[in-house]
Amino acid sequence: MKIRLIVVGKLKENYLKEGIAEYSKRMSKMLPLEVIELADEKIPDQPSSKEVEKIKTVEGEKILSKINDRDKLVVLAIKGKLLTSEELASLVKEEEIYGQGDLVFVIGGSLGLSDDVYRRSNVQISFGRFTLPHQLMRLVLVEQIYRAQMINRGSVYHK
Repeated sequence: MKIRLIVVGKLKENYLKEGIAEYSKRMSKMLPLEVIELADEKIPDQPSSKEVEKIKTVEGEKILSKINDRDKLVVLAIKGKLLTSEELASLVKEEEIYGQGDLVFVIGGSLGLSDDVYRRSNVQISFGRFTLPHQLMRLVLVEQIYRAQMINRGSVYHK
């Protein structure tokens, strides 16, 4: 099993790239992390609700094309379940032991995720009610996945 992170949009800031690269390197000996960046759709200045749904549908199709039937899909959603680091560690460990595919985390585009992606998801989690830049959320998620692995291995990293 490996952990995959599917994200909509390109990461631009070097400090975020460096942070994600560091945690990915640390994880490489445990459960490797693969990051899949998908191109985001162009959003008009004031999109209609129809345009918003069309963009989410197109981005959703791209996301779903990268997911296998046996993968466990965890999507980040504002209305998702709030987890502690220990609860995320349990989710990772359970999938590591019993899973039949990869553990896949998804961060959608700035308009959110399509209904099809939500329907396919096995778990919807939230990191709080704050609105964070999607690029920064990537780093936060990768750090929490690393932390989960360290908790599962009894490391002192998580204090």
